Amino acid sequence: MMPTGSQATQDGPLPPPEQKVVYVQDLFERIARRYDLMNRLMTAGRDRAWRRYAVTQALNLDSQHAGRGATGAPLSVLDVATGTGDFAFEVLEQQPSARVTGLDFVPQMLGLAQEKAAEIGVQPGWMAGDALRLPFPDGTFDAVVTGFAMRNVTDIPAAFAEMARVTRLGGRVACLEIAKPRTPLFRQLFSIYFYRIVPIVGGLVTGQRSAYTYLPHSLTAFLTPDQIVEVMRQTGWRKVHYRRLMLGTVAVHVGVRA
Repeated sequence: MMPTGSQATQDGPLPPPEQKVVYVQDLFERIARRYDLMNRLMTAGRDRAWRRYAVTQALNLDSQHAGRGATGAPLSVLDVATGTGDFAFEVLEQQPSARVTGLDFVPQMLGLAQEKAAEIGVQPGWMAGDALRLPFPDGTFDAVVTGFAMRNVTDIPAAFAEMARVTRLGGRVACLEIAKPRTPLFRQLFSIYFYRIVPIVGGLVTGQRSAYTYLPHSLTAFLTPDQIVEVMRQTGWRKVHYRRLMLGTVAVHVGVRA
């Protein structure tokens, strides 16, 4: 039986690679109900603006397809690792006619996304699935968005390759992720906040301090923004670029399906 929860963190904040899938799923099940609240607290509410910017980039299709998909139908957009659905809702805020599918492998997260959709009065499609094996035919979507997911997958190139596979030629991807600041002084201040303060706040708010110890440490060995650019170029994306936000602590990568 694979260890979960605190068992997986006895020897450190990160689980062994072979246990990561089970550990991450269990982690998000435990923090699902307070996930949105912690996002707002950790980012001082700026995560909404980051998603807004990322969606704007993902939907920045050429004028021929602006607001409409490649066949003249409404835009089809996939939100990979949708969580509680904030990216999916932002797509519909910017493109009310879009057909949006939110995919996640944590049932509790999808349940909360459905609850929020009912409250808002919108109806994206929701689907359980794995980012490394997207359950869609090639070229299904006009655009793909994903946020704070790549640190939690076991194979980053495979995830970007799958997103490329299900995106039509000329379609776009926007990936929002945490990044290490460039400036040495601010990097030090960020580390104190992210590695020391966030676990304390997360423990108080969610009762799951181990989860908010894992999440910061998942950045420790994570790719730099420049390395993500190279991975994207090698997995089917062109015109890849990124922009740092919030003093360099987050990055939005954008690519066009080659």
